[in-house]
Amino acid sequence: MKDDVFYTRTMAKVYAGQGNLGKAAEIYTYLLKKDPGRQDLVDALAEINSKGFDKDRENLLVLFTEWIDLLLKYSRMQQLKKLKKYIGGEK
Repeated sequence: MKDDVFYTRTMAKVYAGQGNLGKAAEIYTYLLKKDPGRQDLVDALAEINSKGFDKDRENLLVLFTEWIDLLLKYSRMQQLKKLKKYIGGEK
């Protein structure tokens, strides 16, 4: 994990509190791999899973958000091309 210095139980709680259950689950899973005997981490991960966390659904949400962002950027680029043509900047 590239940000493992920030992978703490406190950070997982922050993510969970913000509704970012996927990131919280990722951190708890990482911490459990390092210290599998911690029941507090097992309980926290179980609580996230009981809230209906669905990794596939969250991944889909991330992809959908990125797609919308790209559509907006494309639209802005098309508007800028029209503006450039209008002001005579196109050769």
